[in-house]
Amino acid sequence: MFRQIGVIKTPYSDSAPYQPVDRDKGNFRIVINSAYTKGLNKLERFRYIYVIYHINRLERRVSLKVCPPWTSGLEIGLFASRSPLRPNPIGLSVVRIKRIVRNEIITSGMDVFDGTPLLDIKPYIKDLDSKCDSNYGWVDDLEDKEH
Repeated sequence: MFRQIGVIKTPYSDSAPYQPVDRDKGNFRIVINSAYTKGLNKLERFRYIYVIYHINRLERRVSLKVCPPWTSGLEIGLFASRSPLRPNPIGLSVVRIKRIVRNEIITSGMDVFDGTPLLDIKPYIKDLDSKCDSNYGWVDDLEDKEH
């Protein structure tokens, strides 16, 4: 069982980008429920955070095979994708903290709809979260890797 700890506010009501866009224009903020405000103590010392949220507006069925829209029809397994259509509709985005004012975190662009329920926030820690030997997996096989 999950408990909503706040709400994500974005300019997106009908469509959103596939991934967070750091320099996206608009008002992007996370509003924490007052009961959790003390949990923001020292968070402003971090540059980036993980935002974990409930993808609550999906109406399509989950499929274990997906074709990312930017791959010209390549079929891959769901768990090898970043499709929002998951068995558990949990989203994860890494965003930059611009500032924190009381119970609100003003952030860089997020790839979520306005009003999305917030489940958790975790700090992005440079040496723990940045893996120097990471790769692009099957994306390396594409002629045009940019999307």
